[in-house]
Amino acid sequence: MNKIMSNKWVIFLYTFPALFLIGILIVVPLILSGYFGLMDWDGIGVMEFIGLENYKVALQDGKFWESALHSFLLALFSALSLIIYLAVALILASKIKGANLLRRIYLIPMLLSSVAIAQLWIKMYNPTNGMVNSILSAIGVENLPNWLADTSIVLYAIFIPVIWQYAGFYILIYYAALKNIPDSLIEAAKIDGASPLQIALKIKVPLIRNVFMVTIVLAVVGSLKYFDLIYVMTGGGPNGASEVMASYMYKLAFESYNFGYGSAIGFLILIITLIVTFIIRKLTATKEEIQY
Repeated sequence: MNKIMSNKWVIFLYTFPALFLIGILIVVPLILSGYFGLMDWDGIGVMEFIGLENYKVALQDGKFWESALHSFLLALFSALSLIIYLAVALILASKIKGANLLRRIYLIPMLLSSVAIAQLWIKMYNPTNGMVNSILSAIGVENLPNWLADTSIVLYAIFIPVIWQYAGFYILIYYAALKNIPDSLIEAAKIDGASPLQIALKIKVPLIRNVFMVTIVLAVVGSLKYFDLIYVMTGGGPNGASEVMASYMYKLAFESYNFGYGSAIGFLILIITLIVTFIIRKLTATKEEIQY
């Protein structure tokens, strides 16, 4: 068996289907996106080569950088929310009653489509009969906000369903990592007199540090290219107050029919995401590997 698996042709046959799909579905579209960004094109007519003009315009486009700021704010909120997810996972992994049921409940948002979640939260945010304002009214709040129409709060209002949507995903990752820690380590800490909080902060969290670093990358990268739920809820409005990079790119390409400029924006999103990922990996890199 080892002789067969060491054969280069066998390795090639096993890996070629995956490499072919990656090339067709990922690499080729990325190359085409960069290529179309060099063109003045409406998506239908003849393409006109204009070099780096679209990229130069994008770097001076205030709306693009405003949408980039919104995407970075979403990335920051997503990264901070990981602390909450980790806390929930620590509680679930501590063998509390109903932990299995709670894990299934937390996964429900992942089973719903982004469109369904968007419609759900649009109704919850309804200024007249939505659940959120009904609760605020019941506790005595008089000036009830119009969550999706107020430019000062709409961005943060849509962050909540975005973060809620992926809560179960990250909680499940942390839960699985925590359950992989040997019980003998926890029992030894208890014998030494460590409190549950000390065990969580000084034993469990350090042991899953690498997992936590990976989830930071996933959360930030996912936020920088996030699109669907935000577009359905607000369309980037009002007046661009909830516009993110992906929704701005979509509007340019498919609503303004400026495919050349939209492709350039898409390629810039890729570059920004790669740079941010590289920085995060550098900041969180460690040579220490904990063995247990």
